[in-house]
Amino acid sequence: MSSTLEVYATLAFVIIFGGIVAWAYWPSNRKKFEQDGRIPLDDDKDKDR
Repeated sequence: MSSTLEVYATLAFVIIFGGIVAWAYWPSNRKKFEQDGRIPLDDDKDKDR
């Protein structure tokens, strides 16, 4: 019984991992990720506050 549970848990984690990877590389998310990736490189516009 515990080996069956291990198989299901491993399968669930692989599916979840695949979903996260697919979401990260989905073409419609590209623009947002590129904008977020530039945040550290942009000048701090609110430095005066």
